[in-house]
Amino acid sequence: MPEAPLRGSVVFLTLYDICEEIHLPQVREILGLQPAGREPSFKHTAPEYVRFEQPPVVESLEEIRLAAGDRVGGRIKYYDYGVAVIEFTLPFEGGWQQLVDLASRHVAGFEIERFASQIARERVACVAQALVKPYENWLSEDYFIFHISEIPGNPPAAEIFRDHRNDIAQIVRGEDHPLSEAERSEIVQSAMSYYPGDLVVVGWNGAFLYDTVAGGEATLQLLEYANSQLLEFRYYDEVLTQRLKRVYQLLDRGTGFLARWRLARAAARLYTLLLDVTELTERTDNSIKFLSDMFSARLYRLAAAKVGVPDYKELVDRKLRTADNLYRFMVEQFNQSRAFALELLVVVILIVELWFLFWPIHVK
Repeated sequence: MPEAPLRGSVVFLTLYDICEEIHLPQVREILGLQPAGREPSFKHTAPEYVRFEQPPVVESLEEIRLAAGDRVGGRIKYYDYGVAVIEFTLPFEGGWQQLVDLASRHVAGFEIERFASQIARERVACVAQALVKPYENWLSEDYFIFHISEIPGNPPAAEIFRDHRNDIAQIVRGEDHPLSEAERSEIVQSAMSYYPGDLVVVGWNGAFLYDTVAGGEATLQLLEYANSQLLEFRYYDEVLTQRLKRVYQLLDRGTGFLARWRLARAAARLYTLLLDVTELTERTDNSIKFLSDMFSARLYRLAAAKVGVPDYKELVDRKLRTADNLYRFMVEQFNQSRAFALELLVVVILIVELWFLFWPIHVK
């Protein structure tokens, strides 16, 4: 007797950092959408414990057909901190090996990414008026979520984890060959469950989720949010790297008297960037609130750690500290030059006054 199939879906996320800020009410107006409705309900019975400060605007997309003939539905989400997310959902029904094969084919492929890039450019152009300081070049991130909502017999998560540990590890990594025991152990350490019948295993480029459709909605949202934060901190890191590089080049030209005067403008630009990045990072950090939902908070921290958010945030914080030190140094150099110039001016004025004071004597 053939094995009863698993049922669920594969969610493909492609995230783009498109601008500094998106005016969401204006996006809704342009697209003719209603104001934001209910946010995803979380595991606890009090969903208000986890909330978005400004829930993203969601626009449905037309289905697309992949090369293999599969049809995937999609939607695009606009976040107020300048991120647009293309989400494609591919229904799945089959066995564990089929899911492993599907994961290895799509995680390593570029077909979904090409579709997503084309659609993102088209849809973002339609809401261009709502974008603040749009970027010409977009940073992007991809993430894959393999969501199984039905398994024959509804086995508990512990049983699934025991019997299909190797399959889950391959799915999360997108590998078509079995992994080493050390690698499997590293992957399964990222497993979490809230009820006996749900399971999520998080990796750096993909996740396995066993939960009902309704129960998995919030987990999908948290995984998406963690990746959007990674994208934002990657952008901040790149901007700071480029600005610090220009500052170092300016300092390499020397800190002579005239060169120090040029530091004032560069210091002002550096400090403005420092304030802008600090404000943007705080806004990104505060865009979702975990008031009492400790499971969702732990799940978010796990997802953020796996995709690399803390690492990039530390890089940004370190470069912000470096920028602050450089700003202080540049201002100090400029102030020294200004003080020297003022002292020199005082001396010149004193010499002129003395000259005119004693000049009549010389004339007589």
